Amino acid sequence: MRLNWAKENGDRFQIGYSGIWRQVTGLAATASPTVRGDAGDSVKSAITYLFQRERRDNPMLPQNGYMVKATSELAGWGLLGGDVGFSKSEVEVAGALPLSIPGFKGASGVSIGAGLRAGLLYPLPLSYGLGGALPSRLNDRFTLGGPTDVRGFSLGGLGPRDSSDALGGDVFAAASVNMLIPLPRVGPDSPFRIQLFANGGRLAAMKNDSRNDDTVSGQRMTAESVFRNMMSATKDVATGLPSIAAGVGLVYAHPVARFEVNFSLPLVMRKGEESRKGLQVGVGINFL
Repeated sequence: MRLNWAKENGDRFQIGYSGIWRQVTGLAATASPTVRGDAGDSVKSAITYLFQRERRDNPMLPQNGYMVKATSELAGWGLLGGDVGFSKSEVEVAGALPLSIPGFKGASGVSIGAGLRAGLLYPLPLSYGLGGALPSRLNDRFTLGGPTDVRGFSLGGLGPRDSSDALGGDVFAAASVNMLIPLPRVGPDSPFRIQLFANGGRLAAMKNDSRNDDTVSGQRMTAESVFRNMMSATKDVATGLPSIAAGVGLVYAHPVARFEVNFSLPLVMRKGEESRKGLQVGVGINFL
């Protein structure tokens, strides 16, 4: 259930509610212990809020302007019910500037663009704080890596892993910069562009290192424990080099979706992460 409305200046708002029964079943024989431990049923009851301000001239092939988007989700707290409790927030900003070419009359079609995304998932206790908070589940966490966000890495290839399984994370940050250049002899009005890009990101999961004196029962954590472990995960994201890749590709901006074919070269990668050196195809409406 969602309620959408927009202001005269184009700003868009959305409030929604969702009640979802999720299942993690049919595990492969090679499934990691972490995935097996999170298997089974869960029920999420959540309210969501979205704000988006779009000031780009063409969201699929931006040459000028900016975009701001913020989403928030509150699950399981108080009267919402369900068996998972958390607050989840994500913010995204993007912008583009046209470049003038000496000797070229009118719009050159060459532009510089940049984007930034960041998010945080904070575990909350159920029933107004009674019983402590549980660590986040795999199907609620953020994933990072793939042809529509951090190119040069496999889908979900960044962040914590257990064997061959991507586990997702509770805190992430990712950024990109790119240059779009019209194809030779085609002109700036064409929906095709050559793309030069560099992007990177970090994804971390909150570690449940609760001590005996601040746990409620089993895996459940007190507010102090959640805050301490979340600060540790945030510090992991903020320190050290992110995983980075760069490359070149071809972009086609269709009115319905954007298509990219890129050749990527990973430059910085952490142990266990999955890179994607070579060709990578991306299709979507929202790229980093």
